[in-house]
Amino acid sequence: MMSRLFSTAALTATALSTSACGPETNRLTPISNPSLYSVNQPVVQHTNYVLDLPVYGGGLPASEQGRLAGWFEGLDVRYGDQVFVQAEGYAAQTVREDVERVVGGFGLLLQDGTPVLDSPLPPGSVRVIIRRASASVPGCPIWEDPLVGGTEQTSTNYGCATNSNLARMIADPNDLVLGQRGGLSVDGTGTKAIRVYRERSSNPTK
Repeated sequence: MMSRLFSTAALTATALSTSACGPETNRLTPISNPSLYSVNQPVVQHTNYVLDLPVYGGGLPASEQGRLAGWFEGLDVRYGDQVFVQAEGYAAQTVREDVERVVGGFGLLLQDGTPVLDSPLPPGSVRVIIRRASASVPGCPIWEDPLVGGTEQTSTNYGCATNSNLARMIADPNDLVLGQRGGLSVDGTGTKAIRVYRERSSNPTK
């Protein structure tokens, strides 16, 4: 079975205008921005890493679990990565539990559902998908300010430094899209990750 990579762009920066129904000429751009709003906003891109593993005897063999753990290590799976499982047939739940044990050894939880991919799942296989988000501010830095005779407006580079630093420092770029739900305790989630890290075996397949 072979590991594959799929990349999709999820642009979070939307075109902004001074009026929701205004003409095209009123749209804010880096070279035409009379406001104090930063047009240079982070864009979040998602990349899917895919690994298909064979299923034997109604589950994922220990050898394939070890291969999965090595794949995770090679991709440096970390906080913010989303892990999905696609399995079919009578053994789907058992296979999912086998994968979940490996995923738990890296302090992560399986996500519900699966991303839509072009290639079908091969028969007798389980598909593990890592969905990784990255953030950047396209086009920055921008130095296109007129030397003389310019109108009153913010610099074309306005917001580049702040938002580029934010894109690099944020632990989970997905938070730039949806943020975090407020008012709920996350103690249980944090405690579970710490417990899994402390109790996991030196062999991630156990």
